Amino acid sequence: MFDDGCGDCCYRCRDFCWCLLCVLILLAIALVVVLVVAFGFVVQPSVTVDDAALTRLALAAAAPTTALAYNLSLVLVVRNRNWAMSMKNVEPLEAAYKFDGQQFDRVQIADKGARHGPKKTVVYRLSSGSDAAAASLGNAGVAEFKKENATGTFEVEVAVSGKVSYTARITKCKIELAPPGQAPAALVFEKVKCKLAKAEKNC
Repeated sequence: MFDDGCGDCCYRCRDFCWCLLCVLILLAIALVVVLVVAFGFVVQPSVTVDDAALTRLALAAAAPTTALAYNLSLVLVVRNRNWAMSMKNVEPLEAAYKFDGQQFDRVQIADKGARHGPKKTVVYRLSSGSDAAAASLGNAGVAEFKKENATGTFEVEVAVSGKVSYTARITKCKIELAPPGQAPAALVFEKVKCKLAKAEKNC
């Protein structure tokens, strides 16, 4: 029986093609898994207040028309914990300052359209003040101010809010947090890790 070796060659070629096909299928599955892990799940950013100083807080007007004179500076650190997705502000990122639950000022932290790369940390240094920032404290708020003024320690709340979109995702996600923090002028400030509000669906 004549054998020119072509049969073995065809078998080897067939085996190689099957192996190559298997490798390509495995690579495709791995790529799909990586894409799902990278873009299928959103991890909310982490926000911390690394430093804060309240050098002035005083009643600028008596009830019923109340206002506060203040100087406040803080260091806000925002970290995008997603390893593949960038964040983009679809609304400005803002901080509202409150005393006894009443807002007395609002400052813009970052513009609409600002981007925050994957695994990147951005440090925002905010400094603001006013001689008469309107605040609807009422009699109860004025009483609370006098009470805290007697101790020398004021509780000022910084409520951060905004809305972001993530790479390859249609959903726009709200960022909302309101960490209560004492900001005494004379005492050492302790770093505050902020807790975000419960995420919406797909966020």
